[in-house]
Amino acid sequence: MTTRGDGAWWRPTLPAGIWALGLVSMFMDVSSEMIHALLPVYLVTTLGASALQVGVIEGVAEATASVVKVFSGAFSDWVGRRKLLLVAGYGLGALSKPLFPLASTASLVLTARFVDRVGKGIRGAPRDALVGDLALPEARGAAFGLRQSLDTVGAFSGPLLAIALMATSGGNVRLVFWVAVVPAMLAVAVLILGVREPPRISAVPKARSPIYPREIRRLGPAYWRVVAVATVLTLARFSEAFLILRVQDLGLATTLVPVVLVVMNIVYGLSAYPVGALSDREGSKGLLCSGFGVLIVADLVLAFASNLGLALVGIALWGLHMGMTQGLFASLVAGTAPDDRRGTAFGVFNLAGGLALLLASILAGSFWEAFGGASTFLGGATITALGLVAALAILPAQRSKVVVPSPSQPTQSED
Repeated sequence: MTTRGDGAWWRPTLPAGIWALGLVSMFMDVSSEMIHALLPVYLVTTLGASALQVGVIEGVAEATASVVKVFSGAFSDWVGRRKLLLVAGYGLGALSKPLFPLASTASLVLTARFVDRVGKGIRGAPRDALVGDLALPEARGAAFGLRQSLDTVGAFSGPLLAIALMATSGGNVRLVFWVAVVPAMLAVAVLILGVREPPRISAVPKARSPIYPREIRRLGPAYWRVVAVATVLTLARFSEAFLILRVQDLGLATTLVPVVLVVMNIVYGLSAYPVGALSDREGSKGLLCSGFGVLIVADLVLAFASNLGLALVGIALWGLHMGMTQGLFASLVAGTAPDDRRGTAFGVFNLAGGLALLLASILAGSFWEAFGGASTFLGGATITALGLVAALAILPAQRSKVVVPSPSQPTQSED
């Protein structure tokens, strides 16, 4: 653990373990985004999948990860250890990567995505809970913002590497998929060698199943308000695969399609850490509501874009909204959940988000097939506006850092 530092609000002292977890996320995202940047186009143009099939594959994959997160988060609370689950999850994610270049049908791609997302599900909630364990309350927003920023460095480095490989290999998508195996293995190595979790808290009651009524009650009303707002936002934030399909509709060459994720994730990465650090000082509600507003503008730009330049502006705004919301939601979950149920809290939070993303991606694909790409983004803007109303109504105007009650105290509503 780190000690209370004297850094400025935008440069707080953070423990080495959070930096290491950020690097693990970065390497795995390099691998995942090398694949994800090309997968929608590969599915549609090479394997003959429809936009609806793309939505189903992406939605099922993310929902699978979210269901697994519930149980991995609760299990990490129960055993009092997080790293073992992280190694298992990142290891399974690394082992799934060779399945993508070997897949020859859309159903095999779905299998590969399923295995990959099971790995993500195993590691996701314990990783976020470990960040919460390591960070001091007054630097929690910065800690989650840093991890998210490093994660996003990988998210735009992967597509850049994919572009370079596509250009030098004559558009060999399978080669890109094979190279993606390497950074995934590096992620596992950094995790094993560079991350040490804090000592187990003694005399903490073991967590039961996350659906056990007592566990649900212990999470508290403040936590559930955060989950409700985040779920509505996720209904509006369907898979990035539809961003890729949008620019392809506007004429972007297949070899340059990964630039979509480069643009989005550069903005995402540059904004996540400063927004998280600022929330530690100024509070999260205003920043979150601003992020909702940015997503509405992004959807409208993408709906009415008539050329690639406007579409890229919309994609950059999409990345800005991610930087203004995702780390803050994680910080709010960590701050509103009891310390000994943090893994469970992240698991339930991610389950709600994953199911919402499944529904959102299926609806996005259905709208795309029935009415065209513009309708997908107009629908997203409408749902985001509803989410903004919900955020204004139920999130108190307080700072995101909180003092979490001990396990023997009732959970208090604070954010």
